[in-house]
Amino acid sequence: MVAGVALVPNWSAGAAVTDDPTVDAKTKATFQRLADAVFTDRTQALVDGAGKTRTRHTARFSGAVRMSGGQTDQQDSALGQLRDRRALLAKLGEKYSQGSTQVTLDATQVNGRKAKVAVTETTTLTYQRPVSKDQKTTGFQAHHELTFKADRTGDWQLTGIRDTDDGYLAVNQVAKPSVATVKTADDGPPAAARAATSWPAPAKPKNFSGTGYDYQAMATYAAKYWKNYNPAYPDFNGQGAGGDCTNFVSQALKAGGWKHVPGYTYDWKKWFGTADIQSDSFVGVNEFSWFALSSKRVTSLANVYQLDVGDVLQMDFNRDGSKDHSMIVTYRDRSGVPYVTYHSTNTYNRSVASLVASYPTAAFYAYRT
Repeated sequence: MVAGVALVPNWSAGAAVTDDPTVDAKTKATFQRLADAVFTDRTQALVDGAGKTRTRHTARFSGAVRMSGGQTDQQDSALGQLRDRRALLAKLGEKYSQGSTQVTLDATQVNGRKAKVAVTETTTLTYQRPVSKDQKTTGFQAHHELTFKADRTGDWQLTGIRDTDDGYLAVNQVAKPSVATVKTADDGPPAAARAATSWPAPAKPKNFSGTGYDYQAMATYAAKYWKNYNPAYPDFNGQGAGGDCTNFVSQALKAGGWKHVPGYTYDWKKWFGTADIQSDSFVGVNEFSWFALSSKRVTSLANVYQLDVGDVLQMDFNRDGSKDHSMIVTYRDRSGVPYVTYHSTNTYNRSVASLVASYPTAAFYAYRT
């Protein structure tokens, strides 16, 4: 279980069955195996492409626990989308040599002939071309809620899958991300410039010694706490759009030397975060951008591929001007591709190329720190 992250949903784990059919331990185990098959197939679609033998695990389920017809169609659609994503990633120079997915069952609630099952997915993808000697994989943890319905004979069918993390940014997910709605402050916060996503990008080397910040410390912090949350800070997952992403980025920046600017929590020109109190700019996506630009702690980059270690990347999923997600760069490979680490969904060293391929209609904002 991930420290600091609420994996079990609000509904009670193992709630009592109120009607036949009885869900015994064997059936619950089969729920878990079917969930594992669903997400394993999606991961393998990014490695082998859809339609291969290793993306047909769900076809092995029949009888007592199986996919419904409608969910089978949705799975086929998801595999098709991931096949297209795999092709686009290949054009950007990113391929995976293997993938591994494991799913654990966190809670089950049964009401008559309907069941909800909460699971945690842990996935690792190995880069076909290693990022470096020490950076060969990208990984994430994602949380899902599966809905099952039993027929008159007592056979259970998987009828729905819902991703429950804030962000929906795992590379093998195809659900539309949630977005935040933020009102603009009356005194006119600074607007960030959108970053291009074209490759290759014009050179923009980073000065690692001229700012007084320790960028490697930022990356090290992110690598340490991307899935095992730092108990010295609160966890904002499940507490509104955006989740814990900006809180995590702020922690990493603080570890690398960003100093507090104390004041009122709602004043976006202030920035501070402790176990007990955090400014809106420490935990809010848009407020962070406003503070960082107005304080001149960051400058906007023209292209996402100019990002380097310790820089920050934000996304606006639906291009409505309100940013929805924050990430920190933890590595840049020799070819100039940056890799980001973030919370909600917990992810380590995901390439910017993967984000661009997964969300081609999103707006990106790149910040040099």
